[in-house]
Amino acid sequence: MPRPQQNRKISTPPLMQGFKPFGIPRRELETVVLQFDEYETMRLLDYEGMTQEQAAEQMEVSRPTLTRIYENARKIIAQALVEGKMIVIEGGNVDFGREWYRCRRCHKLVDGLDKHVRCRNCTHFADNELSPLNK
Repeated sequence: MPRPQQNRKISTPPLMQGFKPFGIPRRELETVVLQFDEYETMRLLDYEGMTQEQAAEQMEVSRPTLTRIYENARKIIAQALVEGKMIVIEGGNVDFGREWYRCRRCHKLVDGLDKHVRCRNCTHFADNELSPLNK
């Protein structure tokens, strides 16, 4: 029986929920899923320019585990680019350190219910307009 995966520490959820190829309606696209931890490795290594050791320490995983996560993320992104698939960013064993929500109307990230204010583009304001990202 394999060992259960430990949660990977993620500092902030991505601003977007995914990406899609330009000019093709969403209903005509196949999707691939990029998990939150895969997104975080790409952000830390490629965007922030951290070493694998630094990124592994920040995510609280071993360096070999980080390398496996990173390789999988690269394959998913390459598949999406080559095959013209939509990337959806969701799921995985992650720990954001606090509760994060996304507005169902404008898709804005909200860092906890106590910081929830009415979105500029939303016509209504209620806590039920938020969907939790941590679940």
